[in-house]
Amino acid sequence: MKKVFILCLAIASLFSCQKKETEAAKKETCTTDTIPAKEEKKFEMYQMSEMAALMEQMYVDNLRLKERIQKGEKIGEFPQHFMKIHSAVMTDKQENDDFFKQQAAKFIKAQELIYKEPAKAKEHFNAGIDACIQCHQQKCGGPIPRIKKLYIKE
Repeated sequence: MKKVFILCLAIASLFSCQKKETEAAKKETCTTDTIPAKEEKKFEMYQMSEMAALMEQMYVDNLRLKERIQKGEKIGEFPQHFMKIHSAVMTDKQENDDFFKQQAAKFIKAQELIYKEPAKAKEHFNAGIDACIQCHQQKCGGPIPRIKKLYIKE
């Protein structure tokens, strides 16, 4: 009887060890088989559209112009690169619609008047900023708080 009991115990322990190994092996294969391999993400550098780069440049130019107007310094010449606003490629080409074209024309007109009528430079400058804000309210609202900082206040 003892021999049968020991034999049963040995067989049970043998099967239990095999079962654990099998379960461990299953877990190992399951984890590698069911979890997809992590795809290596490639770093992509953000590329500004031609219009976004132009608007960044116009912002910097207008910051400098604002300082000159406030200090009563010579204003200089109208920056001709502003005229690219009519032809610069936008991030979303559909955004270059009639509304955008009207606002761009208002902006350019106000900017040109700053240089033609320096006595009213502040008024024309703020009109140009108004055109920017009106356009951005319809198109891309993100930079509005930044644009509002350009206003010349007294």
